[in-house]
Amino acid sequence: MNGTPNRSRLAERHVPRRATVGMRGLAVAVIASLALAACGGGGDGAETENIPEPSYGDVALPSTLPGPTTTLPAPEVMPLTGLPIDDAAAATRPALVAKIDNHPAARPQAGLNQADIVYEENVEQLTRFAAVFHTNSPASIGPIRSGRTQDVNLFSAYLNPLFVWSGGNAKTTSLINKSVLVNMGALVAYQQGGYKRDSARKAPHNLYADASKIYLLTPKGATRPPQQFQYRTASDAMPTTATASAGLKLSMDGVQVQWLWDSATGVYLRSVGKDKHMDADGSQVNAKNVVTLFMQYKTSAADPRSPEAQSVGEGEAWVYTNGSLVKGKWKRAKETDVFALTDLAGAPIKLTPGRTWIELPRVNKGADVPAGTDPTKVKFP
Repeated sequence: MNGTPNRSRLAERHVPRRATVGMRGLAVAVIASLALAACGGGGDGAETENIPEPSYGDVALPSTLPGPTTTLPAPEVMPLTGLPIDDAAAATRPALVAKIDNHPAARPQAGLNQADIVYEENVEQLTRFAAVFHTNSPASIGPIRSGRTQDVNLFSAYLNPLFVWSGGNAKTTSLINKSVLVNMGALVAYQQGGYKRDSARKAPHNLYADASKIYLLTPKGATRPPQQFQYRTASDAMPTTATASAGLKLSMDGVQVQWLWDSATGVYLRSVGKDKHMDADGSQVNAKNVVTLFMQYKTSAADPRSPEAQSVGEGEAWVYTNGSLVKGKWKRAKETDVFALTDLAGAPIKLTPGRTWIELPRVNKGADVPAGTDPTKVKFP
């Protein structure tokens, strides 16, 4: 096999055509094995994705982004956390979005507590995370899994994020390659040290990314992400529409999620089912803010088994911050827009500076835990 990989162009948008014919043939073989393993939505089922150990030859990476680019002014704070800038170089680099496995065999995951923002998406009777890194560039993120069509809709708002994923089916791959996302998948960045296998884990839950090495491959013209949310300052009071809350319970597809406010540390702590959700660093997964955006889901055009969050439009929003719940609405006119969050009075909802989780449950799949209530007495919806 030495034909050009024109059906599943995993690296085409960001790999020049001067790559050798031998490399192209090898790429086709790798993509074919990816496709055979891809039994679910955007590129794999719950347990079927099994990417062979890559050996790609010399893959030339681009030095600039194709097409026009957007230049943003230097930020006043870290754009994805609202915290003061400690590293000027990190503040101006692009975001890095990593698709992370949430199969029980994938836990504990690495890197969740170092991400600025984490999204939880419904996939095929499971959930998957999209961890957005900007402040930090950890050497171990994962396990890395495949992309979905909904990723293009969600992460185009970050302008030109480096997209870290294990692969995908032909339709998902084509959509990603045509988008503003910068393909830094396994086929593109494995040989450059961007990915590694953990021999202590079984495939497909053993592929990890090294953000520090992937950032070295950033094309010229890639810019920092826009600020995704508004943040409270020290002088800003909580809105009058806020109510005291102990946290929330969510019924995601196949996963029961609980977030509870810990006043001692000022963060929300995450549990899955009856178990604390732990990061590989030994700490419980936590966040300063939990933004819950209730979504309609439709079937993805890439695969009839894959749900796709309809993140353009509007819907109900529950924002948990500083021990309070602010109910309101999310609105987004197009996929390159950030989510606009407003409370019931129509005022912008501001978050506490720090790391944020964004939950994307189906409509009516959330239950608030009022302050002073025993969480065990609140049922999952």
